[in-house]
Amino acid sequence: MNNETVREMDPFILLSLVNTKLRDEFHSLPALCDNYMLDQSHLVNKLGEYGYEYIGEINQFRMP
Repeated sequence: MNNETVREMDPFILLSLVNTKLRDEFHSLPALCDNYMLDQSHLVNKLGEYGYEYIGEINQFRMP
């Protein structure tokens, strides 16, 4: 996963992939983004376009 694949990926597949990684491998969104050298604001904005926001308390993206 890199910034280019984030840009091109279907948003619902991206949501599933990111939430799975957050659940199974990473304790926070910044940790995931640092590991994959992703632009965190771009990822948040991309999923935000579809109504999802990152909720740090539960470490996942969800609809508000």
